[in-house]
Amino acid sequence: MTVSATITVEALDGLATARSEPAFRLVYAEVFAEEPYEETPESVEATFRRFRSQVRKSTFRAAIARTADGDPVGIAYGYPISSKTGWWDQLITPVSDEIRREDGQRTFGLMEFAVRAPWRRLGVGRQLHETLLAEGTEERVLLNALPDAEAAQAAYRSWGYRKVGEARPWEGAPLHDVMVCQLR
Repeated sequence: MTVSATITVEALDGLATARSEPAFRLVYAEVFAEEPYEETPESVEATFRRFRSQVRKSTFRAAIARTADGDPVGIAYGYPISSKTGWWDQLITPVSDEIRREDGQRTFGLMEFAVRAPWRRLGVGRQLHETLLAEGTEERVLLNALPDAEAAQAAYRSWGYRKVGEARPWEGAPLHDVMVCQLR
């Protein structure tokens, strides 16, 4: 049996994602408790406080992968980056004005992406990524990734992402790679 026959990936809007918060939380908490992330229950709670705000954005999009029994195995979500974003201001080394140019439609910000360990390296991540971006019209995707997250880094590179800089996305955060993938 193939993964595509046993896993379904569904695109969700903000309202549907809000209703699925327990599934998103389960995947997120499990995956990000692992090295190199080592998130605590407190940091998971902080993420889901932001999540509740993010899902209310009219441009919010998500995707969830589930087994035939309905168990969540992967999540992805984000929204287009506003022209007033501070994302680019977090870079350690500034990038060109052309790279940082945002208009609210140019760049999809991939806020969270996670696949539970038993379902990795089976194409679930690629399906999530493609489903999440299928309905969009953005020309590129932007994300932050820990350099030590080797499997995630390898997947992102295989999907066309390239590193454009390094940032500390929040106060006290470890250094993250800022990566962009051209879509169109």
